[in-house]
Amino acid sequence: MSNTVFCDISISADGYLAGPNQTADKPFGDGPVDRLHAWMFDTPDENKPEVERVVAAGAFVMGRNMFGPIRGDWDPSWRGWWGEDPPYHAPVFVLTHHPREPLPMQAGTTFTFVTDGIHAALDQARNAAGDRDVAIAGGAATVNQYLAAGLIDELRTHIAPVTLGAGERLFDGVPPLRLELLAVRAASLTTHISYRVLR
Repeated sequence: MSNTVFCDISISADGYLAGPNQTADKPFGDGPVDRLHAWMFDTPDENKPEVERVVAAGAFVMGRNMFGPIRGDWDPSWRGWWGEDPPYHAPVFVLTHHPREPLPMQAGTTFTFVTDGIHAALDQARNAAGDRDVAIAGGAATVNQYLAAGLIDELRTHIAPVTLGAGERLFDGVPPLRLELLAVRAASLTTHISYRVLR
């Protein structure tokens, strides 16, 4: 497959994707974390093209922590943060150590739970995406694993004008990378900076 594997990620100016003390009530943790994603949800016209790119993938991969706050065996009543119509509208492959049957949702989203690692999840996502691209959706540990393994082609960061001071940071545990700058665009709620990850 010739899919591009990309990652769109919102981060603070000091490099955090989420604050400390994440819970079911505070999925992004403590601090002014609402500012990280304001550019997506307030969507002034200057940010609409970026939002469209985020959801344009043919398949997605995410970590279990992004799908929900549950640890250990699954609670089958948990169906994700997003209600019955998640924003993906494509297959989503969730990394986990605990098997679970696929979870079909509205508008083409089906969550498939993958227990045999990041490579297997990416292979399944590539097959599901066909000739479309694959997105590594997060959270931080998942993105960093894929970066460390050299499996992300394009990294698109959206840097919010706020600092968190602690939490889950992009590039933790990732060896030094060579990045080629593709685009920089300032907007009112974030600065969009895209890189090609060089092999």
